[in-house]
Amino acid sequence: MVDIGPRDSTASRVADTVRARIIDGELLPGAKLSQERVQEALGVSRSTLREALQLLIRERLLVHQLGRGVFVRQLGMADISDLYRVRRIVECAALQRIEVIRPAGLRAVNVAIEDGRAAAAAQRWGHVAAASIRFHEALVALAGSERLDEMIKEVLAEFRLAYAFMHDTQAFHARFLERHTGIAEAVGSGDLELAASLLDGYLADAEREVLASYRPQPSRRRRSRAG
Repeated sequence: MVDIGPRDSTASRVADTVRARIIDGELLPGAKLSQERVQEALGVSRSTLREALQLLIRERLLVHQLGRGVFVRQLGMADISDLYRVRRIVECAALQRIEVIRPAGLRAVNVAIEDGRAAAAAQRWGHVAAASIRFHEALVALAGSERLDEMIKEVLAEFRLAYAFMHDTQAFHARFLERHTGIAEAVGSGDLELAASLLDGYLADAEREVLASYRPQPSRRRRSRAG
């Protein structure tokens, strides 16, 4: 029997590194990934890198174009609407099905809110976006399901691709940041139906704003090359 565990583990670590660069905005949607540069920078074999890229392709963060290479995926309008549809289904249902509100879980929600406020005060809007993602992950985590946690992490990672081409992410995050507090307060009071309703409205409003301000840049996509 062949033991492929170590290589699988290395591929996962490589995928984590590339995923983080995508989520942090270092690799823009539409950018071509230089596999040679990634392989050299991370010191991994071609087969390990191939496994890592396949993981990210399955997560819909990368796309392989026959004869052209691997690119960071660029979302279309239909993709954004579908992601919001999934988010409303998963996040709102998770809130409605919380059986026990654990203090540690609620603290994680509130810490994400506080981090977002601090980042906004410092005008660090990329950190505000990251704190917002952690807020939504923490909400879903209150349901106590590892599978839901994994699902929402993948959905939110893909969703971060939209931020790269939004017209004004600063105004977007500033408008929605304070709405986190109302949702958290409803959860903390035990009114899960209200929390789910507030979250549903929040996501519906956010979808409209994202779609209205989404501005893909074909010329940048053609120029971009990353690795």
